[in-house]
Amino acid sequence: MSRPRGGLSPRKLTRRVTRGRRLRPADLASRLQHAAPLDRAAGPLAGAAQRALSHRGAADALHGVWLGQPLHPALTGLPVGCWLSAALLDLLPGSQRAARALTALGVATAVPTAAAGLADWSALHREQQRVGLAHAAAGAGAGSMFTASLAARLTGRDRAGRLLTLGGLAALTAGTYLGRYLAFPLGAGASHAEPVTHLSPLGWHELCRSRELPEGRPVRRQLGYLSLFVLRQGAEVMVLADHCTHLGGPLHQGTLADRDGAPCIICPWHGSTFRLTDGSVVHGPATARQPGFEARVSDQGVVEIRPRL
Repeated sequence: MSRPRGGLSPRKLTRRVTRGRRLRPADLASRLQHAAPLDRAAGPLAGAAQRALSHRGAADALHGVWLGQPLHPALTGLPVGCWLSAALLDLLPGSQRAARALTALGVATAVPTAAAGLADWSALHREQQRVGLAHAAAGAGAGSMFTASLAARLTGRDRAGRLLTLGGLAALTAGTYLGRYLAFPLGAGASHAEPVTHLSPLGWHELCRSRELPEGRPVRRQLGYLSLFVLRQGAEVMVLADHCTHLGGPLHQGTLADRDGAPCIICPWHGSTFRLTDGSVVHGPATARQPGFEARVSDQGVVEIRPRL
């Protein structure tokens, strides 16, 4: 391969172009995403969080299984809204008492918000955890500054409290940007199951012959581009989308279990548990229902399926 004009190697030329271009926030977030040294802190912290959340009830509550969507993003509006409102009130005369009350409410609601975020973060993959670690550090910095602001306001040092609020807002802005980067470009919290409801108007679809399915052992089958989890138990066939809604784990490699008399599948990646009869979430970290299918066996022994609405 010939060198570019000027004798620069392609690698050096790329570095020079990168240095000459202004870095965008997304570029900085991408660097965090690929910053392997962060794993030295992320790994032990994630392990400690998983041990602390070993009680399924507490973990499911913090993940938001009961809500049907991740709890952490729903809670973030409380401290962010309170602290931003307090900063705006600082611009108005005679509003010190209201600003102090909002700062205190923001500090109080930041605790359950951080707990829910930690629960979700501990069940993410490596690159997500790296960005999440920076997101958490920014959030902790913001929380510390607003706590210090509250202490200053309570002791009559309103000017210092206002300055600390501005510093907290700067850290909060960085933290919320990284949180959105996690949610959108990296897909943390979004459903990773393939959409199937568009197939419903087309009616029943032939999948395979019943005799091709092993008894009592989950397998993967394809319906067009869709990967499906299929389990035959006697004459009954149960079918779910194979990609786990949490992070896309292969459910057909998971473990069968019985929960309250209902057959379930446990995702091999992070332990999300779904009922095979309807795809509902039994245990997180998944919060979205796993897309499921109605199944029947025709007189010719062919398994036919259609999406369960």
